[in-house]
Amino acid sequence: MKDILLVEDNRELAELLQAFLEKDGFSVHSVPTGEEASAYLEENRVKILLLDIMLPGMDGFAVCRAVREKGNMPILIMSARAEKDDKLNGFGLGADDYMEKPVDPDLLTAKVRAVMQRTYGARTKTDYLVSGGLTIDRNSRKVYREGQAVELNAKEYELLLLLAENPGRTLHKEYLFDRIWGMESFSENQTLTVHIKMLRSKIEDDPRAPKRIQTVWGVGYRYEEI
Repeated sequence: MKDILLVEDNRELAELLQAFLEKDGFSVHSVPTGEEASAYLEENRVKILLLDIMLPGMDGFAVCRAVREKGNMPILIMSARAEKDDKLNGFGLGADDYMEKPVDPDLLTAKVRAVMQRTYGARTKTDYLVSGGLTIDRNSRKVYREGQAVELNAKEYELLLLLAENPGRTLHKEYLFDRIWGMESFSENQTLTVHIKMLRSKIEDDPRAPKRIQTVWGVGYRYEEI
């Protein structure tokens, strides 16, 4: 289950907000239309809906109405439509908050964190990331496989967490290296390959035929939830 469904048709803004939210530890699925949001929610559960209003096709108000008819999931609206009537309409349809665009990513993240803590409890803010037989405890920086502790060094842990926070997405080698070791690092890119190999030896049933950490040849790596 993802923490957040982000519905935003501006790709650049969606990527920016997703990056800020994921940096704070939330898992995010992003779609550009109301129709895709509705289809996703038919098959998946999320904890919070972040919703733009001016969407192509099915607008955000229609999405808000449809979601609220089925449950009490928190809904945070983000919109350039800042008239009083728009805000009243949003709150009348069941939105929990209405933020005017341009949205400050730090303020949005703080609001999401507050809603998470208020709605689901202080520790539900994904202190634990569970994927298949793996559990990652962000507070203690410990990893468990089928309930058994997995001994990882600091870089292996950071690499696993980064991959697991982006399931199904191919992360380029350069991006992974820069995020884990930093652009100013004296390490070589081969270091990434070595750490991937070591990580697989600890979390895969068969490191020679990995299921969790997939190689995308010539590009990078992709984490799959199994």
